[in-house]
Amino acid sequence: MNTVRHIYFDHNATTPVSPEVLEVVVSALGQTYGNASSIHSFGQAAKQQMEAARRQVAALIHASPKEVVFTSGGTESDNMALLGVARATLEPRHIITTAIEHPAVLGASAQLEREGVKITRVPVGAAGVADPDKVRAALRPETVLVSVMHANNETGAIQPVGEIAHIAREAGIPFHVDGVQALGKIPVDVAALGVDFYSVSAHKLYAPKGVGALYIRKGARWNATTFGGHHERDRRPGTENVPGIVGFGAAAEMAGRGFAAGRDLTAIAALRDRLETAVLDRIPGTGVNGAVARRVPNTTNIYFDGIDGEALVIALDLMGFAVSTGSACSSGAVTPSHVLTAMGLPAERARASIRFSLGLSNTVEQVDALAGALEHAVARLRRISVYA
Repeated sequence: MNTVRHIYFDHNATTPVSPEVLEVVVSALGQTYGNASSIHSFGQAAKQQMEAARRQVAALIHASPKEVVFTSGGTESDNMALLGVARATLEPRHIITTAIEHPAVLGASAQLEREGVKITRVPVGAAGVADPDKVRAALRPETVLVSVMHANNETGAIQPVGEIAHIAREAGIPFHVDGVQALGKIPVDVAALGVDFYSVSAHKLYAPKGVGALYIRKGARWNATTFGGHHERDRRPGTENVPGIVGFGAAAEMAGRGFAAGRDLTAIAALRDRLETAVLDRIPGTGVNGAVARRVPNTTNIYFDGIDGEALVIALDLMGFAVSTGSACSSGAVTPSHVLTAMGLPAERARASIRFSLGLSNTVEQVDALAGALEHAVARLRRISVYA
C-alpha cells in the first residue's frame, strides 16, 4: 500500500519545534519544575532560566529585558496592548488600526467599540499595504493609540511601521505593532522603529505554542488587563510557563544567530519565488495577491480562479501537502478573507486564494512536488467546480 507523504507549507499558522528548542524544553520540564516566584532553590533555578530567556527574547528585538512581558501568545499580547492603553484613561478615546489586521487586533478593537471607544480602520490598496498618510489623516485629538501589524499573516506584505511610528511619535500618540509574523523572518529593532508596544509569539519561531511576549516601552502609559499575583512586574499575573519560555528564549537566540551570520532567508525567498513562477507558468487563471508589495520571504498568497479554496486545501492534504486559505484563527469561516477583500479582490477570487508559507526545512524537491500537485488538483477541481 502506498503511503502518502506529508510536506508542510503552513508555517505562518505554526512552526514545528526545532530539535535544539525541544531539548531545552524537555530539560526544563524534567528538571526545572520549581515555581519561578518561590524563594527556595528550586524556584530560583526556574527564575534564573526564565530571566535568561527574557534576555534572549529582548536581544532579538533590541529591547531591554525589563521591557519584555511574557504572555500566552500573540493574541494575548495584542489584547493587552489595545485594552491596556484604551482603559488607561476615561476621557473620550479613539484608536486607529487597519482593515487587514489579525483577528486578535480586530476582536480587541470590536470589544473596545462596545465599551464606547471609537475605532478607525484605515483601508489598504491593492498591494495590501497601509498608507501612512491615511493614518495621519485619521488622527484626532482624542486618539490614544495607533495599532498596525508589521507583516500580514495572509499575504506577507510588510507594513511601513517605521513611517507610521514617526507620525504617531510626532503627534504624541502611543504606537502598537503586531509583530507575530515578522519576528524571525526580518530583523526587528523596536528602538529603531520607535514603537511603544510590540507583540510576538513563540510558536511562529520554531518554539512551543502557548508562549508569547509583549514589549512595553519604559514609560509607556498602560494599565494591566488581568489581575491576581505580582508576576511579570505586576503587568501579567499568573504562574509563568517556564519550559515554554525557556524554549522561546532558545528559539530567539537561534534566530538572532542567523541574522548575525548574515542569514536573511534568501534561500526561502528563492523557494517561494520558484513556487510562484511554476504555478503562474503552468496553471492558467492564477496570480499572486499583493505581489508588488515588499513581503516577508516565506509567504505567498495565490488565487486559482474557478475553484473553491477550501476544496483545494482538502485535495492537497489528501495528496500529502499542508497549506491554508489564510489565518488559522479564521479557519472554517464561511466569509471570504477580510484581508483579500480589503485589497479589492471580489469575493469569488478571495475564496479561491491559498496561502503557502514556507519554513527552514522546505526544499526545492518539495516545492516542485507541490507545484505538480497543484497543477493536477486545480485541473480536477475546475472540471467539477460549481464556480467554473
